[in-house]
Amino acid sequence: MASEAREEDGLLSLAARVESLLFVADAPVSIGRLAEALEVTPGQIKQALADLEVAYANRGLRLQRASNRVQLVTAPEAAPYVERFLGLERRTHLSQAALETLAIIAYRQPVTRPEIEAIRGVNSDSVLRTLLSAGLIEEVGRAPTVGRPILYGTTFEFLQHFGLRSLDELPPLEESPDAAG
Repeated sequence: MASEAREEDGLLSLAARVESLLFVADAPVSIGRLAEALEVTPGQIKQALADLEVAYANRGLRLQRASNRVQLVTAPEAAPYVERFLGLERRTHLSQAALETLAIIAYRQPVTRPEIEAIRGVNSDSVLRTLLSAGLIEEVGRAPTVGRPILYGTTFEFLQHFGLRSLDELPPLEESPDAAG
C-alpha cells in the first residue's frame, strides 16, 4: 500500500497526478509519456485512468481515448452549455456524402481514398478535403502498395464531435441482406 502511504504524507494519489497532467496538456498524451513523467509503469497509469473514468461517471469531464493516447474533455452532455458559455456557434452539419465518407473511415481505418471511392462509387476528393479541414480525419501514413496512397484515420476531434470516448463506442455494423447470404 505504498500509494496510501504517499497520500498520508500529503502527496497526491497517482490518479490525481495523472488528472493534473491531462488538465494542462494541450493535446492527447500517450500512456507512455504519462508513465515517464510520473516515473511509474504504464500499467499503473492504465489503472489510474480506470479510476478516473469511474470518478467521472456522473461528472462534467470524461477521458477520451484513441489508440494509446488519452485526453481530458468535457462531457458530451454538457456541449450546449459549454458552447453557450464560450459563445460558440453550433457545429456545422455534415453533408450526407461527408457522413458516408466519415463512416467508412471510422470503421475501416486506416483506409485509402481509392478504397473509400470503391465503397461509395464516386470521387471523394472534395469530401476528404472538407473532413481534413474540419479536423475530423487525418493522414495516418502511406499504404505499402503501388503508388503508396495516403491512409486516412479519424482524429480526437472526430470523437469529440460525436461524443465518443473511444472508437470502441461506435455502434456495431449491421450486415446487409446481400452479405448475409
